[in-house]
Amino acid sequence: MTQGTRKLKILHTSDWHLGRSLYERKRYDEFGLFLDWLADFIRIQQIDVLVIAGDIFDTTTPGNRAQELYYQFLNKVSKSDLRHIIITGGNHDSPSFLNAPKELLRFFNVYVIGAITDSPEDEVIVLRNKSEEIEAIICAVPYLRDKDIRSVEAGERMEDKNSKLMAGITAHYAETGKIALEKRNGNEDIPIVGMGHLFAAGGKTSEGDGVRELYVGGAALVNENSFPECFDYLALGHLHSAQKVGGSETKRYCGSPIPMSFGEAGTEKKVIVIEFENRVPQITEHTIPCFQELKRVTGDAPKILSKLQQLKASGSKAWIEIDYSGPEAFSGLNDLVLDSISGTEMEILRTRSRLSYGKSLTPTDEHETLDDLDPGEVFTRCLDSYQLDEPERTSLRLAYDEIILGMGEIDRNAE
Repeated sequence: MTQGTRKLKILHTSDWHLGRSLYERKRYDEFGLFLDWLADFIRIQQIDVLVIAGDIFDTTTPGNRAQELYYQFLNKVSKSDLRHIIITGGNHDSPSFLNAPKELLRFFNVYVIGAITDSPEDEVIVLRNKSEEIEAIICAVPYLRDKDIRSVEAGERMEDKNSKLMAGITAHYAETGKIALEKRNGNEDIPIVGMGHLFAAGGKTSEGDGVRELYVGGAALVNENSFPECFDYLALGHLHSAQKVGGSETKRYCGSPIPMSFGEAGTEKKVIVIEFENRVPQITEHTIPCFQELKRVTGDAPKILSKLQQLKASGSKAWIEIDYSGPEAFSGLNDLVLDSISGTEMEILRTRSRLSYGKSLTPTDEHETLDDLDPGEVFTRCLDSYQLDEPERTSLRLAYDEIILGMGEIDRNAE
């Protein structure tokens, strides 16, 4: 970067999950409002580079409305002063779907890396200004799938698998960092920014946010020391709460732009702006407006009804989850809460009872539904019902986890 040039401003976002529903309630209006806000924020803040660290879509086969929002946003910001966009694939994304228009998007200075290729150099992107001077180098590492970074051997122990995964992830980042240093060619003023979509050690999640374990055994394999020292900033995706990796100021998750569950209700959502001048980053978190209020209302029946009346009096338009914790079953609760919000713009998206927690899934559990369980819990109950000994139980659990993770990584758009 030459003396007197304007500072380089990079915006870090991730985990949009376009197309995601909340208890079958579509959220396209929220996503659209967020993307409109983001486009305006980019213009007002005079952002130069936008990096999106994975999970653009919620599924590998996004619907037409989700695709429309994505392309409308790219079209809108391509007409602004934003110079570059870098998009990497996450574990929810289809690499082939993201990559399909990459050559066309490249014309608009949009770089797409859906998955790793045979050459790590493909992930190292050199950004140039209008004078063709290098202004930054981005190591755009997408979600690293198990099969991409680890060889499989018969009879491996879980410790061996985890050790190989750790080594594979670290080696891949080391290689991209090495290539970035070569492309910097001794110009120490050029910042190097890493990207990733992974679960770092110590990362925090929220109840029901949908964050998946990425590798069998649930090990959080990487930490702040797993990345090259040459990274002046590391933009991560996958975790939905804004947070630092190991307390590092320059290694961060920005989190999702809207709450993905009622467990995140009331939490501030962020984008992160990194302003570079001669490789020295000034990092600022910016709060995203709340586009749809979520409220979890808990307690016994009188307490729930009282809280709903308070929300009604305040003119709330919240989506609500009722969490009943009374001492005994209350079959008429649904009718009472619906009557309580009648004439308002509030919606009850879910009513659940804590009385059913911990029970087996049997015909007598009249208050429990599959909505209260995830697939892992159902499998655990199946294991419990057969009263298996611990070695056999552990072996079946690991085999099940491998199948579920493998299913989640099938790219249904690939030929």
